[in-house]
Amino acid sequence: MTGAGSGGDGGRGDGSGEERTFAALPPAAGRAFAGTWWGRAWLKALEDTALDSQQLKKGRRQAREGAVGAVSVRPGRITAVVRDRDGTAQRSDVLLQQLSTEEWDRFLDMAVERAGHIAALLDRDMPPHLVEDAAGAGVELLPGIGDLEPECACDAWDLCPHTAALCYQVARLLDEDPFVLLLMRGRGERQLLDELQVRSARAARTRRNPADGARPDAGGAVAEEPGGVGGVRADEAFAARDILPPLPPPPPVPEEPGLPPSLDTEAEPPPGIDADALEFLAADAASRALRLLMEALSAGHERQPLHEELTPRQDAVRLAAASDDPLIAVRLAGGTGRQHAELELAVEAWRHGGPAALAVLEEEWEPEPDALARAKADLAEAWEGVERPRLRAGAAGRWTVAGADTQLRYGRDGRWWPYRKVRSRWAPAGPPAADPASALAALAAET
Repeated sequence: MTGAGSGGDGGRGDGSGEERTFAALPPAAGRAFAGTWWGRAWLKALEDTALDSQQLKKGRRQAREGAVGAVSVRPGRITAVVRDRDGTAQRSDVLLQQLSTEEWDRFLDMAVERAGHIAALLDRDMPPHLVEDAAGAGVELLPGIGDLEPECACDAWDLCPHTAALCYQVARLLDEDPFVLLLMRGRGERQLLDELQVRSARAARTRRNPADGARPDAGGAVAEEPGGVGGVRADEAFAARDILPPLPPPPPVPEEPGLPPSLDTEAEPPPGIDADALEFLAADAASRALRLLMEALSAGHERQPLHEELTPRQDAVRLAAASDDPLIAVRLAGGTGRQHAELELAVEAWRHGGPAALAVLEEEWEPEPDALARAKADLAEAWEGVERPRLRAGAAGRWTVAGADTQLRYGRDGRWWPYRKVRSRWAPAGPPAADPASALAALAAET
């Protein structure tokens, strides 16, 4: 991977001119395109956006075969030349909205307040809480549905195999360096680190001498003056009475859930009330409320699909997955009619993919003829040019690898879930993948 100093197209945002160019990567046969959670989030945005799954499959195959040339990354745009099997070359671009100057300010202020975020980025890591804290500050780092805008010389009106192949290749780059994503959003690594250093030094001076923090902002307004009171003069406010002011920003999101009231009192609880269980459920409700608040304040929240309501049986698994207390797991297993070992498998599935993963584990689903045909087509195309494992077809959309304790399960959502036999039980072994080869490759990487 090499960095290039040529300027990128202006795009939107702060207009950073940094550009990085990455040499063409070798074919990705037999391995997953993304191993990190943020790399998989990038692929999910791609796969959720695609209107034609066949175009997506062709692009994935081209990326596996090494058809994507050097990738140029600059603010708001990624570019590469992608070659078809007949040697035809197509310039392909994918656009991603840059963050505004105000959004970058909020992100940098948030990062300075939490030193662990800076340390993680320097280690080429993007922990989930960094993205969650950024979303709490109104900054969406990872792309969502519809955020990736393709442009290709082949004149396709939607995502084509060339732009899909480019996106799959970029997932491999993101795995190695999350600063690639930040550059696409508008700021390069050097610029970001310089700005963080300046803000960190300013924050340290302010802590030593709070009066130093009272400085005019970019618009010339003074938020606070030493020995005085900041604000707007009354006559100026009255003169602007006919102008509708903008709504104030929402209050800051708490860093952690609130503490529920303690029920540990001298008085005995009323008959039928389990104080310990009630305290546990109150703490869980506080955690869920904080997560829902962060989601509601995130950009583009109104375009996200509604969460499906969980059944009591599903919610018991969610509660068990969120707790480290073995006694709670025992009670939840008994309350849902599960053996303790069955609940352990359900919790493992939940941690890999929530309700969808739990359904793959527990439901007996026979794919309809159309779904079964798509699954068989996936299996036929996944290992092109690579030795295909011997698979034995079973019931409920399951294929077992001959001579190995590994299995692929086809979900209702068209994704492939890896399983491994543990102590005579089939256990979920990882997150889903869009194609069976990636699912098996991720499974092999963990052994």
